[in-house]
Amino acid sequence: MADDKVILKAEDLDGYLTEQDLNELQKLEDMYSHAMTNFSPLNIENTISAYDKIGKEMQKICSQHPSIQVFSFVTEEGAHAEASRVIAKLRDVNTNHEEFLYYTQRAYEMLFRMAFTDQHSDKKSHIIVQTPVTNPCQMYGVHKIPDIDYKIENSVMCVMLRGALLPSMIMSKEIEEYSSHKYKTPFALFKISRNDQKKEADMEYVLDLKKSFFNLEQLDGKDLIFADPMNATGGSLVTVVKYLQAQGVHPKSIKFFNVISALKGSLRVTRALENCTCYTLWLDPVMNKSAYILPGLGDAGDRLNGCDTKDRPRNIMQLIADYGSNVAGLYRNQLFEIEKVVLG
Repeated sequence: MADDKVILKAEDLDGYLTEQDLNELQKLEDMYSHAMTNFSPLNIENTISAYDKIGKEMQKICSQHPSIQVFSFVTEEGAHAEASRVIAKLRDVNTNHEEFLYYTQRAYEMLFRMAFTDQHSDKKSHIIVQTPVTNPCQMYGVHKIPDIDYKIENSVMCVMLRGALLPSMIMSKEIEEYSSHKYKTPFALFKISRNDQKKEADMEYVLDLKKSFFNLEQLDGKDLIFADPMNATGGSLVTVVKYLQAQGVHPKSIKFFNVISALKGSLRVTRALENCTCYTLWLDPVMNKSAYILPGLGDAGDRLNGCDTKDRPRNIMQLIADYGSNVAGLYRNQLFEIEKVVLG
């Protein structure tokens, strides 16, 4: 490890998996390979049947791992159609950039509800708002919401750039809106990447400390929230958390929110990190040799942020500027917190 770089290798991650994990993952890989080998647009029923069997097998595996919470496995059946539609739109090659942003926002609102509000027995809190009606007197509206302050007001939003930037802002906004005290999460920004010249078997994850912005004291004893659209290998999260722990940070809890997660990545993360829960809208069965999720949805970072040129990659402030005034207006408080940690 160089002074400004932290490197985690794939073999370090695989050491967390049990023999049973590896056998189950191999079974799913065989099932997915069989489904793709026999795929035919003229006989789509066979593919549907194969995917149903894969889904049931993943549900069976996840039932043994309460730290892996999959939306369609733990929520009521009536909500599953919404998840299916959102994921289908995000996967679709014809979904344009604006639509992709919209459905990403919907996905993270659903994930927030699953983690914090759907299964609760908390007393009700109230939102009291003044309406624009001022004649003949001021008018107010009163609404009940679950009292989840104790679940969310110790949170720090940890951003693993760059595809995670907007999802993290969405989650932080949800926390602010549900907090009785309008709690604005602090932000910790980590510049982490994986070496795309490597294959899944020898992948490397590099945390660039010079381009990261965080306060260790602000992270200790906190509920750390990571919101990354895709969890393929789990390597980025494990790299960041293990680094923080080595610096004396002791998180109260770790929550990882993904639109799509590969089962292997979820298993690695929950095996490697104590008191860590993965919340995912959809679980995919396998990865290819380059560690891309199958069937996946492509490069979520590029679809959210657009592509950087190789010679002029954008920094975080440039990414934020490119979101435009609509996003900047909606997430003004979150942008202010990000500016504080980046600019001081």
